[in-house]
Amino acid sequence: MESSKNLTSLPEESQEGENHEQGEGKSTQTPSVSAFASVPRRPPTTESTLQKYSPLDWREFFDREEDVSIPNSNDVFHVYMAGNEGPVVFCLHGGGYSGLSFALSASKIKEKVRVVAMDLRGHGKTSTENDLDLSIETMCNDVLAVLKEMYGDSPPAIVLVGHSMGGSVAVHVAAKKALPSLAGLVVVDVVEGTAMASLVHMQKILSNRMKHFSSIEKAVEWSVKGGSLRNIDSACISVPTTLKYDESKKCYVYRARLEETEQYWRGWYEGLSEKFLSSPVPKLLLLAGTDRLDRALTIGQMQGKFQMVVVRHTGHAIQEDVPDEFAALVVNFISRNRIGPHGVEIPGLRRPSQPQR
Repeated sequence: MESSKNLTSLPEESQEGENHEQGEGKSTQTPSVSAFASVPRRPPTTESTLQKYSPLDWREFFDREEDVSIPNSNDVFHVYMAGNEGPVVFCLHGGGYSGLSFALSASKIKEKVRVVAMDLRGHGKTSTENDLDLSIETMCNDVLAVLKEMYGDSPPAIVLVGHSMGGSVAVHVAAKKALPSLAGLVVVDVVEGTAMASLVHMQKILSNRMKHFSSIEKAVEWSVKGGSLRNIDSACISVPTTLKYDESKKCYVYRARLEETEQYWRGWYEGLSEKFLSSPVPKLLLLAGTDRLDRALTIGQMQGKFQMVVVRHTGHAIQEDVPDEFAALVVNFISRNRIGPHGVEIPGLRRPSQPQR
């Protein structure tokens, strides 16, 4: 059986590392420490090593980027897009990540459908009036506002895909029933019970992590050797956009100030399982370990209310560690549920009015 990895689903930069330092096949009931809590053993960095961890250009994977301005505000959300036809796989990253977390998988998904990955508020290249307001209500409104600006009143079929914190946002957006063309929901490695239980450890994990990097290459190297990301190529694409250069300290620091958003953490996950189960669209839950289902999800899975796939030999960021497998799972989910270019009829959701023939 896959190792029992503690899912700590909020400041995911740190939690990824904590999930995976235990090693395969070993299970423990005590909270694991963050990969950022101590310096991993590693040889001295050489020039060739730095080249190995050099940033990669996202344009090899997404087709284009765009800034989406929200009317009557100063909020501008950055999105990456790929593909030209079919339903839209709309991706929401975890806390501390960016839309480029989905870059490698997007390069495969776009062969069949469209892909959009947005930088959530306080992350990546997105700029908002209040980057620290990571309340679930605000983030849901952000997603709906971006979709409204991109597609107007006639959006295509939308499959929401959310990783960890982004998974909670996806579930809450679906629960609002405010997106008439919502056709599917994919949640990546977040379960209410485990997430709620790990909240108490989050500030300590954040305070213990590495906070400053002399170069982007050092940050990428840290992420890979610390165990938070297992795919070097993905890390070389996604990690740079999680950083910003601090002129006063002459080093790179994290873009997202997660430690200042603790007041919102509980709201991300409370009631998440019931909201997920009650969402009236086809649902897929991807997990990196079998021991993460809470009671509500266990019962729901036995009743066939959603599909669950355990993706083995991967870390918390499934979409980064095994992008080809992740892409195949998403595309197969769309195909199996017959989610086509014009959407599907979903009971309980208001459909756009159709022209009379």
